[in-house]
Amino acid sequence: MKLLVFAGSTRQQSFNRRLARIAADLGREAGAEATLLELSELDIPMYNADLEARGTPADVIRLKEVLDAHPAWIICSPEYNGSYTGLLKNTIDWASSPVAGHPVWTDVTRPFAGKVVGVLSASNGALGGLRSQSHLAPMLVNLGCWLAPRNYALARAASAFDEHGQLTDAAQREQVRGVVEQVLWAARRLTD
Repeated sequence: MKLLVFAGSTRQQSFNRRLARIAADLGREAGAEATLLELSELDIPMYNADLEARGTPADVIRLKEVLDAHPAWIICSPEYNGSYTGLLKNTIDWASSPVAGHPVWTDVTRPFAGKVVGVLSASNGALGGLRSQSHLAPMLVNLGCWLAPRNYALARAASAFDEHGQLTDAAQREQVRGVVEQVLWAARRLTD
């Protein structure tokens, strides 16, 4: 099973990027072929229909291909002002926009429809980014994703990781593992 993991942050010391690395490692431990996508490695401008009319950026096509190639996803969503980040919204806006005249990407449901998605978040606040998840979930469902019922919000994230980026609390690691394993379990059944 191919698992894609990414965080809605490009900040070097992002709690959610650390959580994404852990989720990818747990996916590999569960037998998945896990890909950790760093959004900072893609040159994707702010979505603008006028810009799109001049031609979809090459890295947007690359993003669509990566998303499409993975039946299972884990999204680690930071929380800014009680919602998900502009980076995450922009990524989803570009990925969901059809490419006129393209042999594959004119389909508006691709690359989202049928993907099994688990949502994680990490924040230094007491709710762990839970509000970002509550805003992200309806958008993913609207795009045709199967949203895993299990999620996890890591609270007090500033003290949750050790110097190697690993969670210090075994119970927190098991919560993340539970989300990853549920996503893989569901994706296997939907793709058989």
